[in-house]
Amino acid sequence: MEMTDTGRPLTGLLTTWGMTRLVLLLFVFKVLEFPGPDVTSDVWATYRDWYEGLRGGAFPAADVTWQYPPAAALAILSPGLLPFLDYASAFFVLAFLADLVVLMLLLHTGLRPGRSLRGAWLWTAGAALLGPTLYSRYDVMVTAVAVGALVAGVRRPAVMGALTGFAALLKVWPVLLLAGAVRRRAWGAAAVTALALSALFALAMPGAFGFLAFQRDRGTEVESVGALVFHVARRFGWQGEVLFRYGSLEFGGPYVGVVNDAALGLTVLASGWLLLWRWRSRLTARRLGPRPLAEAAFTAVLLFTVTSRVISPQYLVWLIGLAAVCLCFRDSRMTLAAGLVLAAAAVTVLEFPVLFEDVVASTLLGVCLMVLRNGLLVAAALTAAVRLWRSTAPTPVPGGPGGQTARAGERNVSS
Repeated sequence: MEMTDTGRPLTGLLTTWGMTRLVLLLFVFKVLEFPGPDVTSDVWATYRDWYEGLRGGAFPAADVTWQYPPAAALAILSPGLLPFLDYASAFFVLAFLADLVVLMLLLHTGLRPGRSLRGAWLWTAGAALLGPTLYSRYDVMVTAVAVGALVAGVRRPAVMGALTGFAALLKVWPVLLLAGAVRRRAWGAAAVTALALSALFALAMPGAFGFLAFQRDRGTEVESVGALVFHVARRFGWQGEVLFRYGSLEFGGPYVGVVNDAALGLTVLASGWLLLWRWRSRLTARRLGPRPLAEAAFTAVLLFTVTSRVISPQYLVWLIGLAAVCLCFRDSRMTLAAGLVLAAAAVTVLEFPVLFEDVVASTLLGVCLMVLRNGLLVAAALTAAVRLWRSTAPTPVPGGPGGQTARAGERNVSS
């Protein structure tokens, strides 16, 4: 839906965002009760404990649930900016503000000539579908930085690179925003920012990179694509169990190592495909505009999400944010993939927290939910990959000599 002289579409968008966010705030502040286990416990228990240690100048190196790069400390410490509120309340307010920042960035992009408000609508609806999880994890803060990086895009490559480097030290995955970046300034700024911040944290706070060992040792989490093997196998007598390890529920038992290795192999294949796509589109890469940049980032994060050993509900926050940036462009090729992610978000809130006990117990309902949610994400990843590949396919140039070709993406030169 596009902006008109009356401003009604924008008014409707802002009203919808405001109403849905009011409901989310009522849930996290416990004015309303959301079905299922309390998703805010990570904030008032885990994050609060980390806050005390980080405020003392040291990372929680002995806590295996700390699996985040060093700049994550800034997100955990951020409630200290609102000393007049208790820790959890301050965190919820800051998460709400990060959500608002994402909306403003999408409106800034979508209201430009030739753009669309579809991205802002997708964020408004999709993020709300995740329920109180949106404000109960710091992923919405990371997503705000990532969306800012993509909005900067090819017009301000140094800004994009700096924001990407910072976001990657908040939660690693934003490094994939560079999948479609071709400007040296973007890569250089990302590297300089990440290295400078890493050195600063390493010198100032002990245990800044202890999280790497904990990530390496993680198993197959119950909500991942690979976990579907064991959910189904349990119903046919597989002698495994669900264990609480590294802050999440993982499968333990026969063949878990095989599935872990398979997930790693698929991640390597996804990396190889992305490198092949970059090589294939290299000849005209400098002429690609902001749309392919956003679509490459969205596709890369989708591929690495579905091949990961862990797909926590908050991962959908990243995907919805990146999909929203793609849909800010009228000619986006990611409409179908974005729609699949939106549907996956609707199923995600059912599998966690509403029916999480069924998922953990591998009941028929729980298995069906995981097959549906993960099936939608896999379909979105494959769809996005095909569309991205075709978007840079060689196309004949009318009257070009010697079979000269151009790339489809050249039609989207940045203004």
